[in-house]
Amino acid sequence: MNRKILSLLLALVMALTVPIALAEKTAEQDWGAEDYRIRADYRTELADSYEGKTVILHSNDVHGELLGYAYIAGLRDLFIDRGADVLLVDSGDFSQGNIYVSSSKGLAAIEMMNAAAYDVVTLGNHEFDFGYDQLMDNLKQASFAAICANVTLNDADNMTILAPAHVTETQHGLKLGFVGVETPETRTKVNPGLIANLTFAVHEDMQKLTQAAVDSIREECDLVFGLFHLGVENDAKPDGNRSIDLLDKVTGIDFTLDAHGHTQMTEGQHGERIQSTGTKFANVGVVVIDNENKTIEDHFLIPTHIHSPLYTFNYINQAVKEKAEEIIQKVDQEFGASFATTDVTLNGERADNRSVETNMGDLITDAIIWFVNKDGGIQLANPSLIVSIVNGGAIRATIQPGEISRKDIKSVLPYGNTVAVIYVTGEELLEALEASTFCTPETTGGYPQTSGFEWTIDTTKPYDQGTLYVLDGKESTYYAPASINRVSITAVNGQPFDPKTTYAVVTNDFLAAGGDTYNVFGRSITRFDTGVPLDEAVVAYINEVLDGRITKEAYGSPRNSVTQIK
Repeated sequence: MNRKILSLLLALVMALTVPIALAEKTAEQDWGAEDYRIRADYRTELADSYEGKTVILHSNDVHGELLGYAYIAGLRDLFIDRGADVLLVDSGDFSQGNIYVSSSKGLAAIEMMNAAAYDVVTLGNHEFDFGYDQLMDNLKQASFAAICANVTLNDADNMTILAPAHVTETQHGLKLGFVGVETPETRTKVNPGLIANLTFAVHEDMQKLTQAAVDSIREECDLVFGLFHLGVENDAKPDGNRSIDLLDKVTGIDFTLDAHGHTQMTEGQHGERIQSTGTKFANVGVVVIDNENKTIEDHFLIPTHIHSPLYTFNYINQAVKEKAEEIIQKVDQEFGASFATTDVTLNGERADNRSVETNMGDLITDAIIWFVNKDGGIQLANPSLIVSIVNGGAIRATIQPGEISRKDIKSVLPYGNTVAVIYVTGEELLEALEASTFCTPETTGGYPQTSGFEWTIDTTKPYDQGTLYVLDGKESTYYAPASINRVSITAVNGQPFDPKTTYAVVTNDFLAAGGDTYNVFGRSITRFDTGVPLDEAVVAYINEVLDGRITKEAYGSPRNSVTQIK
């Protein structure tokens, strides 16, 4: 049977079956050409008693799914009722992902984790989307511990921004330690200007800081857990910064709760003791510890099927649910009014926008070109020399046919990035495309959604990896192309492409500052920032150019600006 069909059948069975005893379900996920397979065990019923046990419930990559906090809090209540000590922990990316958290610059997530009574969290890359200062202000409101071992301030002391580790003692005297590690990719996945005063340790430096954090608590702890926001995906394999890479170098960690890749797993490729819940509370992770033996006796995922009306999840904390609904209602009132309609589905799917051209990418890039041109054009550039690029990772939601609200657009573009313009030569534009498709057809957040030019990517050719990118003295996690051998530009606004000509690139402030794979953009000395958020530019374009209606003729399908040779 085709593996994709098998996976769909498994998901349908999980959604329709309530409950499914204690039998384990096994799912396999493929990660690229090396046939990377990960095992995940799911449970939908629990034992009658957890006396003498400590249970860790964990989440990761919540991305604004506020109602999910009522689920994990409800499970905590259930385990307590059945005799367990319970801890709630999170492995990062709670501050960003939809309008319900982005409209408060991440503070709503802190409020929800306070309500759910989390114990300890580490940081994800999206915790820095609104800048270091905003993050630290948000964390001042937290009633839980926040830890991170590998992010330091660029000052004389090189101090970590948060405590590297945290130790908690349960009611029955079990001492559990947690070590937090943040992905070094944050350096290129967040606007560099917002984190200029920070260093994100990578490779050997990350290993040393992690080992030091473990060593600082190992002797006093019965068990030590890694809270890693690193992931296991193949696109990060060349850098050696995945959770499984770090675990291969660091000793003293008994079990790891991973994040960043949205992976559902209860062990790694080679049986590594690592678990991750997916994203948006698709599951709640469970680790069961025997208090007497001080050993991990079980670990699994409990599917919430939070997005499925076919499944009733019985463990909900009503007070936390009411808090989530209060925040949601407030945001809906502010941003929920309809301003336009769409006749077509606008594709915001993560995998698509990170690997192929989408109609959503076309809409956004068309909109921001129009926006900077509408009041007289871009200085220093003929209109025929203006193009647009937005990274696929910036697109975070799909819009279905029907009415559209500002909330919908802000959910697609939640980061608050502004429309910016940089000037680069054709050669530099080619470098940006080559670097940003280094692993295509596999997904990468830097994949270019484009407007104004036609181009080709030959995925049958290997990426000619050159030196590690460096910007403002800081190493990237991406490599420059040693040659341009996969991409070519065939035309710019219907005119021949010239590698020596200067082009104006309309983009977001994140890429303009050299974010993600766009190091070459950060080196541009001619630029300006409009200060207008992308979502506002898109709203204006839909209203003023499309007359409030997105038609099939305009955006029913991608316009085929890019040709992929496979």
